[in-house]
Amino acid sequence: MKRRLHDLGLGIRFALSGGREGWVRTLLTAVGVGLGVALLLGAASVPHLVDARANRIHDRQPFSPGSERNAGNLRASLLYATADTEYRDDTVGGKMLRPANADPVLPPGLTSIPAPGTMAVSPALRDLLDSPAGELLRQRLPYDITQTIGDAGLVEPSELYFYAGSATLSADTGASSAAGFGNIGDERPLDPMLVVLVILICVVLLMPVAIFIATAVRFGSEQRDRRLAALRLVGADARTTRWIAGGEALAGAVLGLAAGSLLFLGGAELIGPLGLWSFGFFPGDLRPVPWLALLVAVAVPALAVVVTLAALRSVVIEPLGVVRGGRTRRRRLWWRLAMPGVGVVLLFLSQNPDVQSAPLPLVPANIAIPLMDNLTPAFIATGATLVLAGLIALLPWLVEAVVGRLRGGSPAWQLAVRRLQLSSGTAARAVSGITVAVAGSVALQMYFVGIHDDFNKVTGADASRAQYTVLADYPDAKLAERMITSFRETPGVQKVIGSVSSYARLAGPVTDEDMRPVTQLTLGDCATLAELARIDSCKDGDTFVVHPSDDTELASWVDRTARPGKPVNTADFGDPQRLWTLPASARTVTARPDPTGKEQYGIYVTPGAIDISLLSSVAHTSAMLTVDQRVPDAAEHIRNTAAALSPQLRVNTVRTIERDQQYAGIQTGLQAASLATLGLIAASMLVSQLEQLRERRRLLAALVAFGTRRATMAGSVLWQTAVPVVLGIGLAVAGGLALGALMLRIIGKTITDWWLFLPLAGAGVVVILAVTLLSLPALWRLMRPDGLRTE
Repeated sequence: MKRRLHDLGLGIRFALSGGREGWVRTLLTAVGVGLGVALLLGAASVPHLVDARANRIHDRQPFSPGSERNAGNLRASLLYATADTEYRDDTVGGKMLRPANADPVLPPGLTSIPAPGTMAVSPALRDLLDSPAGELLRQRLPYDITQTIGDAGLVEPSELYFYAGSATLSADTGASSAAGFGNIGDERPLDPMLVVLVILICVVLLMPVAIFIATAVRFGSEQRDRRLAALRLVGADARTTRWIAGGEALAGAVLGLAAGSLLFLGGAELIGPLGLWSFGFFPGDLRPVPWLALLVAVAVPALAVVVTLAALRSVVIEPLGVVRGGRTRRRRLWWRLAMPGVGVVLLFLSQNPDVQSAPLPLVPANIAIPLMDNLTPAFIATGATLVLAGLIALLPWLVEAVVGRLRGGSPAWQLAVRRLQLSSGTAARAVSGITVAVAGSVALQMYFVGIHDDFNKVTGADASRAQYTVLADYPDAKLAERMITSFRETPGVQKVIGSVSSYARLAGPVTDEDMRPVTQLTLGDCATLAELARIDSCKDGDTFVVHPSDDTELASWVDRTARPGKPVNTADFGDPQRLWTLPASARTVTARPDPTGKEQYGIYVTPGAIDISLLSSVAHTSAMLTVDQRVPDAAEHIRNTAAALSPQLRVNTVRTIERDQQYAGIQTGLQAASLATLGLIAASMLVSQLEQLRERRRLLAALVAFGTRRATMAGSVLWQTAVPVVLGIGLAVAGGLALGALMLRIIGKTITDWWLFLPLAGAGVVVILAVTLLSLPALWRLMRPDGLRTE
């Protein structure tokens, strides 16, 4: 072992003192490894980043005096109300605050509670309000800015957030009491289908990184082999030269670790405040998990040495500068098929026994053997990794088998084919990253399509009848009237449907055994009620009993409470009865879906038929708005009107499809990570292509000196890239479809669109073409006559 360490040290010295060529080779390796290490450190930081964001969100969530979080029995010292809004495509979070005593609890990031008419804002919101782009938002938040929220009170640097002081906030206007901040709340566990998705994403995104690092440590291998032959002349045996070569690779890998760490830190400082796809972070939150960072620091240099030793096993290095490849043997196929085979078995063993398996083509559904009660992440991750690794192992065999049978063609084609026949392994390594990326992307896309309907629900809303809803979580008939009047005067609003909704129960004494009939009570003018039920005629003072359109059981339940001529109880549950008599003239009508797709049945009353004070305290005021989309910033005018009526009014967009937030969050994270991985793949292929051209500069210059046209040389480079790419993309599509089908089978889903791989395969081809075009300037430079010069 001591001798091997000495050999490694000697290789490190050669790498650092080998002249210009040695430095170029080492720097190329360092750049390649550094890019991969930066992404690995980013991946190792994800757990801490997720925890940090969750803690920031929890730290500013208020808890009530009766909450379990109130271990110190703190009294309510603050009233608050949520005042979130949207501006253009951005979410603006906020809260209205009012102290309940002389020493109120402070939200994180504040030094004091803003006085009435003032607010504290995040730096990003301050910049927006001060810019011309924030003019309409400034009208919505007409408070004087007196504070800037500190980092402790924000989730990310670019977050738009504010705290505004209020002198009128009360429980009657929807405010809540807070005894402190730091409410964890009940978090929904990640859906098992999303657990599988996250595992697949991690495997797909990290596999190309590992492949690139393994490829980068072999940069300059051909020149290195010829140089190592000189060591044989001074007495070094073959094993010693291999370990010296491992030391050279180790030097580049260690420099790459340092470069990757610096790139990671610099990238965090740059990207964090800017964000990707609305996902930003504080640079301090992006810290690698210690044991994962240690794993990267140990695994990358070890991988460099192991890959180099393995690569030199088939190279014979002799004295006097003679290097020749070992005897060409056909690559063995059995172990290359065994890897994905074992992966498939592990994925079958990951079958959730609670899920009915979806059939695969040519595979019996009952072949799965459920060994676990739940999905096993380790089996799924290992199985997917082996399937993708099997594709990498199959690619060199496939390239060798195909190019060995190619004959004839144009000079450019013949040059390319001959080069591939002499060194098919190098070509396969160059495209292995894009192969895995495309295969993983196909599998991910299949999985996303398979679970799409589970996390994207059709709401049944009719966006042609209303595009926005406005809601206040407290009853206020006058507010409802003002909402109708104000919104009708708002630019872009064509129609307003405003109402107050509460509950009414069957009158009479309540016993513990009695399930008291209850139904909804809706207050609105005739125009509003006509949008919610099929009413032929209506005037102020009318009342209606409204049945659901297709549920006789619910209709009979409504009739048990809504009995014309009989009283109903409108008080809160547990309060003394507050009786109101449903007029005997009440007509029975049928509900119709409102613009949000819901039916509101029960008792309908017009303002002249009931006193608003009789309604339950849990009532809420709402409006649905029809908007002329041709009016610029109509949505912002609506939100400004709502804020002027009451800062607590919530304005929501009527959506025909609702997306699960966990699903949407994972998809956003995937987009950001995919961009980084795709950039790495493109950079790795470009560096690899330039390195191969640099090694062949004497050969290229010699061919040009013999009269070979530059166009022929460019064509040969293109064909050398295109042939492995076509084979790699084909293998990736087949492997990706198989992996995607297996992953869907785990959760009992099937895929109906088997052609979704086309855009992904096309993207892979585009990346290859771009890399080839970017390498052409280097090709022209290397074909100059001075490339024949040697020292």
